[in-house]
Amino acid sequence: MNQGVRWRLSLMMFLQYVVWGMWATVLSAYLLRAKSEGGLGFDGNQVGTIFMLLPIGCMVAPLFAGQLADRLVASEKLLAVLHLAGGVFLCLLAMQTTYGNFLLFMGLWSLVYGPTLALTNSIAFHHLPDAQKKFSLVRVWGTYGWIAAGLLLMVVRQAFNSKGLPGLKGDDSLWLGGIFSLVLGLFCFRLPHTPPQKRGGSSLAFLSALKMLRDPSFLLFIIIAFVVSTELQFYYMLTAPFLESVGVAKANVSGVMTIAQIAEIGTMLALPWMLGKWGVRKTMAVGILFWPVRYAIFAYGQPKALVIAALSLHGICYVCFFVVCYVYVDSVAPPDIRASAQALITFVVLGMGMALSSKFTGFIKDYFTVGETADWTKIFLVPCAVTVVCAGLFFLFFRDKRADTQEALSGEPA
Repeated sequence: MNQGVRWRLSLMMFLQYVVWGMWATVLSAYLLRAKSEGGLGFDGNQVGTIFMLLPIGCMVAPLFAGQLADRLVASEKLLAVLHLAGGVFLCLLAMQTTYGNFLLFMGLWSLVYGPTLALTNSIAFHHLPDAQKKFSLVRVWGTYGWIAAGLLLMVVRQAFNSKGLPGLKGDDSLWLGGIFSLVLGLFCFRLPHTPPQKRGGSSLAFLSALKMLRDPSFLLFIIIAFVVSTELQFYYMLTAPFLESVGVAKANVSGVMTIAQIAEIGTMLALPWMLGKWGVRKTMAVGILFWPVRYAIFAYGQPKALVIAALSLHGICYVCFFVVCYVYVDSVAPPDIRASAQALITFVVLGMGMALSSKFTGFIKDYFTVGETADWTKIFLVPCAVTVVCAGLFFLFFRDKRADTQEALSGEPA
């Protein structure tokens, strides 16, 4: 593959996750913080609804974006338009102070950003030979982007004493995310051309992707991915306020949380070896097993150094399970519906799973909060218990049929 193409795909991933990572791990603390302390004073249920909007965007918009990319419009041009619109919506969102207006602009941004998560994957897979081995080497730049976002935000907040960007009213993390979205939108016009396939058995590509659910093995994979994804928001919504409660300075939270992405980088670089050595099932098992361990440490809540170290488990969990999900779907989907197949897994994992998780997390946060004091032990024991059940279901029922076939042909364990 042309190295210039690979670096453009890598920069695409870098900026894609700068936009999201700039605010995703710290926004909840801003929303929950009292107005007298510089926040918006929303409650857990309101924050849960706000965080549910991106998952809804991941459910609704990718259905149309996948169809457009597979049948009608070049993927890189569609991606450019979506990110330019998203940049405008994020900048407008940063200035909102009322719950209704915040919902409106977060909803608009979610509708245009949701499809880009699947589109960036499908563009990368389209231009990567031997994608199972090479995708993680491009996707890892998204992790670099998430880390860069957290560190940049920490530097900005330290420089301006957590008072926001000078001359701009509202949340600094959303302003920065919007600016980078506009930059990415312009850059997308320089991505390698990715035309629609314009072939296949059905003119409606997403319907063909849904037919993949007729395969019992694939259906079971989708169900397990959905169940696991329902616990993601306990990390994204609650880790920032939780870290503040155990003594991490507000200005340093975004930087401290990049520990998860540093671990993610190492795991991403090791992923080709893990998939080659262990296969899909065992690699995903590693990710699932670390999930309850992390939440158990959060529930215990001390010492602070152990809590911070446990952030690294998020990176391992995310790569070994969710990144492998994208690789697995690309490997089993017919070539002419791969964008729609990526939209399907995005719909299930980042859509339905995280939408349910958003409201559930907000409910649990409020249920175990008295006044302004949250009982973090009880809060994090909930996802700990659920992920233990997820691990049991996975080990009992999921089989990678491709690995079974390889084992039967070779006479050796896959």
